[in-house]
Amino acid sequence: MTLLQAATSIRDPDARRPEVMERRGWWLVLLGFVLPGSAQVLAGNRRLGRIGIVATLALVALLALGAILWFAWRSALLTLIGNSIGLLVVEALLIAYAVLWLVLGFDTLRLARLRKVHGGARAAIAAVAVLATVAPAALAGYGASVVDATRGLVGTVFDFARPSVAPIDGRYTFLLLGGDAGDDRVGLRADSMTVVTVNAETGAAAMIGVPRNLRNVPFSEGSPMWGPWPDGFDCTSSDCLLNGTYTYGEAHPELYPDAAAQGSSPGIEATRDAVEGVTGLELQFFVLVDMHGFEDLVDALGGLRLDVTERVPIAIEGEPVRDWIEVGEQTLDGHDTLWYARSRAGSSDYARMERQRQVQEALIREFTPQTLLTKYTELAGAGRDMVQSDIPQAMIGSLSELALKTRDLPITNLELVPPQVNTGDPDFEAIHAMVRDALAQADAVVPATEGPVGSTEP
Repeated sequence: MTLLQAATSIRDPDARRPEVMERRGWWLVLLGFVLPGSAQVLAGNRRLGRIGIVATLALVALLALGAILWFAWRSALLTLIGNSIGLLVVEALLIAYAVLWLVLGFDTLRLARLRKVHGGARAAIAAVAVLATVAPAALAGYGASVVDATRGLVGTVFDFARPSVAPIDGRYTFLLLGGDAGDDRVGLRADSMTVVTVNAETGAAAMIGVPRNLRNVPFSEGSPMWGPWPDGFDCTSSDCLLNGTYTYGEAHPELYPDAAAQGSSPGIEATRDAVEGVTGLELQFFVLVDMHGFEDLVDALGGLRLDVTERVPIAIEGEPVRDWIEVGEQTLDGHDTLWYARSRAGSSDYARMERQRQVQEALIREFTPQTLLTKYTELAGAGRDMVQSDIPQAMIGSLSELALKTRDLPITNLELVPPQVNTGDPDFEAIHAMVRDALAQADAVVPATEGPVGSTEP
């Protein structure tokens, strides 16, 4: 049988012969699945079929281009689609193709004319046709929901209007703030502060832990905080600890009138200026994590596995203990994980910093491909509620590419805690020297293929 004869038999079959109709039905389902629209070109509405074929080929071409860019120029791909507009386009394409697939699939089932097929073949063709129609469309629909969740996360967390910025002295530097707005607090304070500075070429990173109880933190003459505090943020009140700069900034919004328009707040900007004074580094970006939103993130993960080495009380400082987080390896829900990270009853700030670091490491371990695949929408929703940042959307691609380099390298850690630092009377010149040494050690860390890896202990 020639190709022309086969096509003719599919379009104008001998409906009196059940075996012909059975064979035709299987062919239509197979062709419609392999190349959506081909069944319509051969046996139905050719215009609809051509739309399906063109749309499929265009989608395949886009996927091929995406794959090429992923391996050859990943940052460009992520920059192209890693923003609100790009993600909206991807979501719309997925939804449109899912609808088109459903239309073509069920039209193919109509074209099969199963009334003319006898016996069990009729049910078999129908079942396969429905499965081949619904399953890919459902997959595209799930993909669209994931993209929609990502778009919500990107649109909420990252700054769309802010342009890309260049590294300073070859580094991108971030201020990570853990916001503590607990029931025992009036307002929010930055309960944990970490500076992350990354070499813009190699991805080598240093993390600098800054304790919240530093006193007399200095400000540069260009800071709005210099006016009220030219000799450092110090007074007899406990509010004059480093983390009190957030509260002070929020109480004096006139110091930072443009903060909200720039995706920040007076409290964040006051804290940023303070940490710049402590470390001697210019902080280009901030990331604020609301610790109560953190509860939802841990619950979305199904809990966090932690090796608890010391009994931790669930209690507000100065009040009776409500419960205990017991010693041993266990899975904690969001509520208990948050208390494990922030409990200060009978504990020093430095012990809490160590527990917070343990929680951060455990959190990274839980972000497996399986978890992202099955719980991505919930995780994105939790992230949308817990994270605020001024990182530009235009830099998502380049910073993501840089993060992949950082992930493969050891991170240099520096904790500005006793005995190296006297938090009650800190020597900021000595701290600046410690920071410079840490950055030099971080910059000495290179990928194994480029040479020996340097020490990571400051």
